[in-house]
Amino acid sequence: MRIELVESDIAACHAVMAELRPHLTLEAFVAQVERQRAESNYRLVALYDPEIVAVAGIRIAEWLPTGRCLEIEDLVTHDGERSKGHGGALFDWIVDYARRERCNELKLVSHVTRFAAHRFYLNRGMSILAHFFSMEL
Repeated sequence: MRIELVESDIAACHAVMAELRPHLTLEAFVAQVERQRAESNYRLVALYDPEIVAVAGIRIAEWLPTGRCLEIEDLVTHDGERSKGHGGALFDWIVDYARRERCNELKLVSHVTRFAAHRFYLNRGMSILAHFFSMEL
């Protein structure tokens, strides 16, 4: 098992990420990741065992209340690979990466109906600190 930032093969992450973001075709996914990388430092992190079985989308940002933080935008493990420790290993790698990058906080947003994900994040030591509001435009 290895975990690393994805530098060039964005398309290889699509099959796993599509489980969380099924609306994105392969072409749309690659284009979106490339745009987000250019505009907001979005990065993909992949866990290989031996092929990609878990993927996260992260970015480092600055917030007035907390300073430098790492935001997890996406985190998904391939359905057939869940409950094998891959998600936990990927999450722990991200925490260590955030510390290496001198972040003060780790943030993520999870849809209100993803109860299993909420349990996972709470069990990893995260706290629910805010409500996330959205408006379609």
